[in-house]
Amino acid sequence: MANTVAIVGRPNVGKSTLFNRLIGERKAIVDDQSGITRDRQYGTFYWTDREFIVIDTGGFVEHTDDIFEKAIKDQVRIAIDEADLIMFVVDINTGITDLDQDMADILRRAKKPVLTIVNKVDNNNKGYENAEFYNLGLGDLFNISAMSGSGTGELLDEVINVLPKENDHIQVNYPKFCIVGRPNAGKSSFVNALLGYDRTIVTDIAGTTRDTIHTKYDKYGKEFLLVDTAGIRKKAKVHENIEFYSVMRAINAIEEADVVFLMIDATRGMEAQDMSIFSLAEKRKKGVVILVNKWDLVEEKQTQTTEDYKKAILEKTAPFSDIPVVFMSAMTKQRIFKAIEIGIEVYDNMLQEIPTSVLNEWLQKVTERQHPPSVKGKNINIKYATQVKSNPPAFGLFTNFPKYIREGYRRYLENEFRKAFKFSGVPVSFFFRQK
Repeated sequence: MANTVAIVGRPNVGKSTLFNRLIGERKAIVDDQSGITRDRQYGTFYWTDREFIVIDTGGFVEHTDDIFEKAIKDQVRIAIDEADLIMFVVDINTGITDLDQDMADILRRAKKPVLTIVNKVDNNNKGYENAEFYNLGLGDLFNISAMSGSGTGELLDEVINVLPKENDHIQVNYPKFCIVGRPNAGKSSFVNALLGYDRTIVTDIAGTTRDTIHTKYDKYGKEFLLVDTAGIRKKAKVHENIEFYSVMRAINAIEEADVVFLMIDATRGMEAQDMSIFSLAEKRKKGVVILVNKWDLVEEKQTQTTEDYKKAILEKTAPFSDIPVVFMSAMTKQRIFKAIEIGIEVYDNMLQEIPTSVLNEWLQKVTERQHPPSVKGKNINIKYATQVKSNPPAFGLFTNFPKYIREGYRRYLENEFRKAFKFSGVPVSFFFRQK
């Protein structure tokens, strides 16, 4: 396993800016407003051919009654426990504050290597003002500017010196399962229920999760990443810049994912915004599993059966209706592991490769059963098929008049294809090419 580095400190000292600098992308939300980062965020960076996992955390506040600040404090403590090395970030412009002292007290008791990073040192003159930070009692100081990258090379050289070299290992690209849906549908509760601990902050307030959160998970003999995202709202309701950034990251998470878990609230049903999210996943050719959360509340009312509910959902997603639907409750942990099992099946479906001989045997049967309709007096013949790629699966069908293949016949072929082969939850593409 790669060594883990946690970035900690009070609010608004530049932790997320440093995180983004290390991983080389704008993954964590950065804003002048304090308290933006709420959950701990994971990324990977490399230095001198070594790999490190880095954790970004929310701003630490020791004595507070604020619900989010209390939750952030717990998250920071978890990150410190998980890490092999701590990067403690302070601000040269403000000097030592009471919150810095509180954080330093915790780090001294943690008995882990700590690098004290004096951030926002934009010129040499500022670098000479760092002496007061020695009073924190955490050893040498490293002057950097996370915004420009100044000083980060020396910092990472010290990381190499402090952490022991790990054995060589093979980089593995784990399957990614992305959890998306409207705010407050229960996405974070689902992740926490699977893991058995509070990986993400959960409250009854919609919009609690702002970043996308990656969690490595091992179940059913499979290793994969669970990606929890901020709830996606309608554009008209996205007023804050922060909410806008969150929505963009959720959309990017769909782009990265292999399988998308679309979570809907059973008490509200499949609404227009749920359909928008579904359409986004379908257009990006992602595997899809629909999770109907809070089903325990519907069952108590005895208003609908699962079959009625599932039929109503799939009527809305048509013509792509070969989609697994799992009725679950993150709160009671009802069928949560069934959801993961189904997700793994969909991922395996994404990777399927159909032998060309088998594919053409199927094509001959379905075209004999129903020939392509003639267009402008021209007889259309589909002679040959082959799989072009997998994940997502795409198939090339060779015909004498590809531009005359009508949408109705394309759907007929897809329906027959799904009856013959197991591609549940997987968007399938057919490309008609000139014979």
